[in-house]
Amino acid sequence: MELFVKGDDVWFSEVSPRPHDTGMVTMTTQWQSQFELHARAILGLPVNTALKSPGASAVIYGGVEAQGIVFDGVAEALRVPQTDIRLFGKPESFIKRRMGVALAFDADIEVARERAKLAASKVKPRVA
Repeated sequence: MELFVKGDDVWFSEVSPRPHDTGMVTMTTQWQSQFELHARAILGLPVNTALKSPGASAVIYGGVEAQGIVFDGVAEALRVPQTDIRLFGKPESFIKRRMGVALAFDADIEVARERAKLAASKVKPRVA
């Protein structure tokens, strides 16, 4: 399930029967990622939803309409402190297609958000 939280407000977005790219932030914020949480829930195993660190994610869009793209700027993105990049390996790009995410963590959520945005902005998809 995807929810958005701002202050005391919570908005429902969608229910997805599988792990989703918007939940990849759990890879830096939770002790168990959304993938492990999903598998454990399906198998009836205990889950741990404890927060490891506040974090954020920022989308890396395709930016071009093309078959087969490459990504410039990945090394620069990975130099942003306390961040990681996940590129999805999709065979076709569209301007607004989600091609990856930048993940960041920090005790200060605003710092995490800025780092995620900065890392994502450095990754530039282009036609191969």
